[in-house]
Amino acid sequence: MTIVALEKVTFCGHVDDRRQILGDLQALGCLHLIPLNPKRDAYGTPGPSSRAREALRFLKSCPNRRRQVTRADPFDAADIEARVLHIKDRIGELEHERDFLLGRIDNLSPWGAFDFPETEDLNGLRLWFYIVPHKEMEKFRASSLVWQRVFADNRFSYVVVISTDQPEGMPVERIRTGNRTLYQLESRLEEVELALEDLFAERSGLTRWITLFAHNIERLEDQGAVLDAVKQSYAEDAVFALQAWAPERNVPQLQQYARDHKMVFETETPKADEIPPTLMENPKAVAGGQDLVSFYTTPQYWLWDPSTIVFFSFAVFFAMIFADAGYAALLGLVIAGFWRKMGRSETGRRLRMLSLFMVGAGILYGIMVGSYFGVAPQQGTVVARFRIIDMMDFDLMMQLSILLGVFHLVLANGFTAWNFRHSINAFKPLAWILVFAGGTLIWQASAHTGTPASLKGAGVIVLGLGLTGVLLFTSTEGSLWKRLLKGLSGLTGISSAFSDALSYLRLFALGLASASLAGTFNAMAGQVKETLPGIGIFFALLIALLGHTLNFVLAVASGFIHGLRLNFIEFFRWSITEEGHPFRAFARKEKKLWKT
Repeated sequence: MTIVALEKVTFCGHVDDRRQILGDLQALGCLHLIPLNPKRDAYGTPGPSSRAREALRFLKSCPNRRRQVTRADPFDAADIEARVLHIKDRIGELEHERDFLLGRIDNLSPWGAFDFPETEDLNGLRLWFYIVPHKEMEKFRASSLVWQRVFADNRFSYVVVISTDQPEGMPVERIRTGNRTLYQLESRLEEVELALEDLFAERSGLTRWITLFAHNIERLEDQGAVLDAVKQSYAEDAVFALQAWAPERNVPQLQQYARDHKMVFETETPKADEIPPTLMENPKAVAGGQDLVSFYTTPQYWLWDPSTIVFFSFAVFFAMIFADAGYAALLGLVIAGFWRKMGRSETGRRLRMLSLFMVGAGILYGIMVGSYFGVAPQQGTVVARFRIIDMMDFDLMMQLSILLGVFHLVLANGFTAWNFRHSINAFKPLAWILVFAGGTLIWQASAHTGTPASLKGAGVIVLGLGLTGVLLFTSTEGSLWKRLLKGLSGLTGISSAFSDALSYLRLFALGLASASLAGTFNAMAGQVKETLPGIGIFFALLIALLGHTLNFVLAVASGFIHGLRLNFIEFFRWSITEEGHPFRAFARKEKKLWKT
């Protein structure tokens, strides 16, 4: 588990070679671009081909498809993309205009077909339109306004007022009819409908290129990424400059490329006040933990990679919540069904290994607690010999859960201290390790009778040393008095430490709930079988099937939610103190087969 060391690299070359150079660097796939153009966003939308998949989805959603063209000779993917996106955008504009016209026509229809007179024809007077509830018409009749009711339905009267300025004190707001007549609106609506028909027909004709377009979509996106990289570089006169972060191991390769293409190449080690992107690398067997970490956050470059610990701790927590070897084996069968499909991508292969370890841990823990679909093995059997944990022993399970939680939190602080081992900042996590250790010693000495008094005394000393360390090293900057004040504020973290450790009791509670539900459904099925001889077997099987299915789904959901929560909330609170941003490689996309 490591965060890859990066170097800041800078290329300078002739501006005419920029597109070719960026294409070559994209093929290398080891750069995280740094925008040198302040008007560009480093994480903004790429160039025009960023909409290639949008164009593909638009074609695939067409209800009337043409026969697919298989010969690539007359095919131009970029031209098809441009035409499809133009049609899509134009259809959107026309549909929006059509909706507007329909609304205006609906509003104007009750007033009848008429032409708006010129202002000078009415001697400066204007027409004001109102839709008035019948009960409000008395106000119009009592007013001195010049008005005329032109239409009425069972609820409203449609009234036109003639006035130089908009009348004041009207019972309702005026209706905005626009400056186009009903005839003009209907004429434009017909034009829009005809234009939409032509666009839909053109879209249908372009569907013949779906297969070839899909096979070229990664190339289009690569071209778009190059165009975006061009905009992120800096050019002046005949020279351009490109800056990026690159792994240290790739610097010699980049240096050789720059030398071969007669470019200026410089490297620079990141400064303490810089925050490079975070590139995490882990062994393939445990790389699934990296995906779990990235799902929630990205550790800052100067911190450490918790992926391996999250991999194993999540699997263990999931197993303790599952708490049944039968359920774990059933989950293994489900994963086996998706095994080949998960292996089609790198992410799927990593998650496949994580799932395999989760199943193995679940089966092992289920054997240790002696639960097989809620059934405990009989005494004297071979399987019963492996039962070494009694889930009904609440005191044991509570201690086991809390001790596991304390160990997890100590690991978080321990690796944080190791990460800052060359700095005074390492003393703060070390102090919290002493706090957790001292509190645990005091708790264990108090919980067990006959424990030597020296154990509790040692716990008090360790706890005191830890609290002193928190007071002194919560802040390492400023004067002593400022550090002490911030240290007093840091001591309030005692409550968080206590609640975080107790939060691991959910492992015991959820595991007990899962096991209890499984046993309850078994008991219900047994009672039905005994009460209803014959047909009772069918109902018993039905109860067992539905009950265990429900319990299995709840166990899976609880295992994922709470297993991740203990890592993301409790563990990360003591380890990942600063969030970073991920390393986004400027690289060509992996070619994948597309299914029609």
